[in-house]
Amino acid sequence: MIKKYLLLYFLALSIPVLLCLLVWQSNRYQNLSRELARLEQTQTEWIESNKRLIAGIAENSSPERIDFIAQNQLELKKIPPEYYLQVRIRGGKDNEFY
Repeated sequence: MIKKYLLLYFLALSIPVLLCLLVWQSNRYQNLSRELARLEQTQTEWIESNKRLIAGIAENSSPERIDFIAQNQLELKKIPPEYYLQVRIRGGKDNEFY
């Protein structure tokens, strides 16, 4: 008889415990879902920022842009080809190339 009542008490106490665990797990799942959504949004923002930066690098490193900045902002002039000086070093006993 005592075993029967003990089993009933155990079942009566286990139902609320299981319900509390279910609520805790559901709450944890919702928190993780919100965190995942926030991280995905942050990742999307970083990707868009990187795309804009890459486009800016491509725009600013183009030869036309560099030529424009050199001539208009830095006031540099192109040197005519006849003013170029090329130095060629040939390998010899004292200056070997490895």
